[in-house]
Amino acid sequence: MKRTHLPLNGLRVLDAAARHLSFTRAADELAVTPAAVGQQIRALEDTLGTVLFRRTTKGLELTPEGEAGLVALRQGFLEFEEAVRAMQAGQTSKSLTIAAPRDFSEKWLLPRLAEIAQGDPELRFVLINADEAIDFTEANLDLAIRWGEGPGEHEGEALESDGVITIERPGGGADTRISWPGCLNDPDVSLVRVGDAGLAIDAAAQGLGRATVPELIAARDIAAGRVTVIGDPKPYRMGYWLVAPLPQWRQKKVKTLVEALTR
Repeated sequence: MKRTHLPLNGLRVLDAAARHLSFTRAADELAVTPAAVGQQIRALEDTLGTVLFRRTTKGLELTPEGEAGLVALRQGFLEFEEAVRAMQAGQTSKSLTIAAPRDFSEKWLLPRLAEIAQGDPELRFVLINADEAIDFTEANLDLAIRWGEGPGEHEGEALESDGVITIERPGGGADTRISWPGCLNDPDVSLVRVGDAGLAIDAAAQGLGRATVPELIAARDIAAGRVTVIGDPKPYRMGYWLVAPLPQWRQKKVKTLVEALTR
C-alpha cells in the first residue's frame, strides 16, 4: 500500500482499541464516541480485507490477523513521535539566526541582544549581514530586519521610530552633506558618499559633514555625545521592519524575540 493511501486514522484507532480491548475505553482516550471507533475499525477492515476484532462471551478480542501487525504499528507510531519532536526542536531551541543590515546590527541590534541574553544565558544568536535581498530558505533564518516601506511578502512588525534626523559633530563640522543608499540627500550634490547609514553617522562624528539618518540607529551615538541633532526629527516613508515567513513568525522563540525587540 502506498504511503499516500495509508489509513492513519484507522490505524490509530486500532492501536487504542487493541490496548484496551474495548471500543468504549478507546473512545475515551481518543475523545470520540464508541460508535465512531466502531466505524473506523469497520472501515479499516474493509480497506485491509481482513477481520481485526471478534466479540466473544469474554468481551472483545483481537484476531490473529489483527495482532500480527501491532508490534510494527506501535513502532511506527513511536517513529512518528520522534519525527514530531525533531521538527519541534527548532522551536524550543535557544538558538536564533537573524539577518540584518550591518549598520543596524552594530548601532541598534547588538546592544539589545546583549540585554536580552543577560536574562537568559542559554540563548545563542547567529547574525548574518543582509544589506540586500533576504533568502530565508538558503540561510535557514528565524528572523530578519529590513529597511523599507513594509514587510514585503512576509509577516512583519515595524520598529517604532521618530523617522529621520540630521546630525553633525558636536560644535559643528564641515558644511557638506553626507549621502548613503536610501538617504534623503541628493547624492549628486553630496560631497561625501558612504555605504550605509552607520558609516554616515561615523563620518558625521568625524566632522566630514552633516548626515540625515534613521533616528533609531543614531540614538546611541547621540546619547554618547558623538553627534548632535540639527532641527527636529522628520517622518519618513521607510523604516526598519522585523520580518519572517509565516511558519517562522509563528515559532514561540521568534515571537518572544520580536516582543523583546519591540518593547
